[in-house]
Amino acid sequence: MARRESSNRQKAEANPSKNKARRQNVDFDISVELDQLQEMIYESFHVPLTPWTMIDEGKIMEQIDLIYEGIPEAISKALRIVDREGQIISEAEQYAQQLVESAQKRAAQILDESGIIQQAEQQAAQIRQKVQQECEAAQEQTLAQIDQMREGAMYDLKQIRQQTLTECDQIQAGADEYAEAMLSHLEQNLTDMLKVVRNGKEQIQQGAVFPHEESSKKLPHERKTG
Repeated sequence: MARRESSNRQKAEANPSKNKARRQNVDFDISVELDQLQEMIYESFHVPLTPWTMIDEGKIMEQIDLIYEGIPEAISKALRIVDREGQIISEAEQYAQQLVESAQKRAAQILDESGIIQQAEQQAAQIRQKVQQECEAAQEQTLAQIDQMREGAMYDLKQIRQQTLTECDQIQAGADEYAEAMLSHLEQNLTDMLKVVRNGKEQIQQGAVFPHEESSKKLPHERKTG
């Protein structure tokens, strides 16, 4: 047993640079190192029928020294991790605050845009209503003008018709007067001719004979007086 312990101690003393390199290169984790220390103890030689265990003092001391050396570094690393976590949390809170402020600004912008859109829609509705009212007013005015023009045209047509009827009546009256005058003149001529015919007939019936000269002289006188 003494020989085994001595050989282990010699191996530990013979490889100090290897253990140091392990400390420098391996990322220290105290739980891992403690587990390794426990495993080293479990793997050591157990004396039968006794509660004793023979251990390699060099390896155990080296592992304990490694743990002692690593504890400050682990604590520092843990503190750095805590600080880093605090920094990360602070950065996350700042980022979250920026997101909240950005969201609030965007919400306010959306509300402003919504208000602008709503205002534009209200103005468009007012303009549309005004245009519709103006169109209806123009349509009513146009219909009223058309009615006035139609009434005026009907009145003018009535006046023209009345004037035409009056003129027709006047023309008809003039034509009647002219026709009556012409008929009266014709009647007078016919009456005169009828008198001449009757006079000649009476003279023939009375058997009166007139010389040619006297008859030729008398006839113009009769025509004149007739």
